[in-house]
Amino acid sequence: MKQKIFLVKGDITEMDVEAIVNAANTDLILGGGVAGAILRKGGIIIQKECDNIGRIPLGEAVITTGGSLKAKYVIHAAGMNLGDSVSEKSLKDTTHNSLLRAKEAKFTSIAFPAIGTGIGGFPVKDCAVIMLDEIVSFFSNIDSSLNKIYFVLYDKSIYDEFYSVFSGKKIHFIEMEKK
Repeated sequence: MKQKIFLVKGDITEMDVEAIVNAANTDLILGGGVAGAILRKGGIIIQKECDNIGRIPLGEAVITTGGSLKAKYVIHAAGMNLGDSVSEKSLKDTTHNSLLRAKEAKFTSIAFPAIGTGIGGFPVKDCAVIMLDEIVSFFSNIDSSLNKIYFVLYDKSIYDEFYSVFSGKKIHFIEMEKK
């Protein structure tokens, strides 16, 4: 199956996909950034499900429901310990494990933010390179029902960095803008 990659300037919490990825911490506390937006729009039920799961290892990913979001599920990708920053290894691992959880759940569509570039302090351009490389590697080695992968970037400067990386790698992608 051929996967399509979409680059979207918009709000990940408004995406109508099976799962959105949360740039999470290992304690699964939904505080600021993408996690805070997911909590505000999806509701406290998502935090309660995270509390029931408890702490997860760095680089791992787990699934909860999407609460009141358009997405049915949230994949919480633990790229950092609470109060810490994101590393190259944790970013690779969270991207891979998010795709693995989506494969296991037989999802067909997933939306990623720029994991770790906000509170996690990871450089945007490096994030784009690592995430894209990990996705290409994943699909070259693993069969999956996923056929639509969205990168949903709220900030124009982050969107522009991702666009630059994707164009430079000669990856076929589709640009979109969500209001």
